[in-house]
Amino acid sequence: MKFGPTLLVFSSCWLALISVLHGGLNLRWFDAAKPGMGGAKTFGVGFLPVTCHLTCPVTHFINKEMEGQDMFQPMRFNGWPELKEMFIGRPKDMPATFILAPMAIALREQGVRIKIVYLGHRDGSAVMVHKDSGIFQTSDLRGKTIAVPGRYANQRLIIYRELKKVGMTLEDIKLVEMPPPDMPAALLSKSVDAITSGEPFMGQTELDGYGRVLWQAKDVWPGFISCVLAVHEDAIRDHRVEIQKLVNGIAASGKWVDQSMDHRMDAAQFVSKNYYNQNPRLLSFVLSKPPDRVTYTRLSPLLADFEEIERLAKEAGILQGTAHFHDYVDDSFTPEASAQSAPEFEVKK
Repeated sequence: MKFGPTLLVFSSCWLALISVLHGGLNLRWFDAAKPGMGGAKTFGVGFLPVTCHLTCPVTHFINKEMEGQDMFQPMRFNGWPELKEMFIGRPKDMPATFILAPMAIALREQGVRIKIVYLGHRDGSAVMVHKDSGIFQTSDLRGKTIAVPGRYANQRLIIYRELKKVGMTLEDIKLVEMPPPDMPAALLSKSVDAITSGEPFMGQTELDGYGRVLWQAKDVWPGFISCVLAVHEDAIRDHRVEIQKLVNGIAASGKWVDQSMDHRMDAAQFVSKNYYNQNPRLLSFVLSKPPDRVTYTRLSPLLADFEEIERLAKEAGILQGTAHFHDYVDDSFTPEASAQSAPEFEVKK
């Protein structure tokens, strides 16, 4: 009996089923149409369940509670490849996304019509080692294996930047790419010597008692930027009013989060339960220990910040250096967004 054709058909059907389930459950392809850009269905905004993207669900939640309707449809992804492909392949459905700053610049270098319109956060990353390790300073990383989220992660630049300060290069360590959700287990099992990504996964190792902070981004690179809010140029051209409203919402919700510790703890609860599918104790920890571990104000895209990212990324071999600030940034939304105040909103308890 020949099983080849049968197995091929079965495999194809199985792949199609998984794709449909992912689209329906995670990307909400089949949601009912709602008013959005130009009367079409609500437009999507991509995000990952990390603190760098917190203002996406916070903006959506507050707007829905206060206005009774969706400003946009948050679309959660578990990894960068899927998010990037959705943005490139279906820009009408998801014309905006939170994305790694170097990845956005690299996409522009590759001809993708992407523009950074606002930042997602400041700081909010760390390098963690096992509490029993003998790694206490940067020079101790020589010959060690360090997990980073990917080629275009700014955490890779943190490593490069700190090694450079002590006369070391990336050749002195071993970098491995790993999805951030897998990093805590890798550090616990000591299959890697150090890990770095956006929160809350670094805080998870600390909260669970086996991780130790080697350095926080805020201490070695004050004002560190990992992720940004980026928009397809077609959406900027055709739906400027809606994009301005989105950027205004991100700015206002960031100020709301940073307004008080009560707001941070409220956000930890409703974001964890309704958007991230995580235990609220994790977000509560990283949003409070310490309180400035990650911040959501001062989110205007500034030339000096991106010039440094460009320079380091080119030196590290991540970017070609062919795209510059005004090629990939549209800061025309910033004046109105920066003038926004935190919404008068309290979570119902």
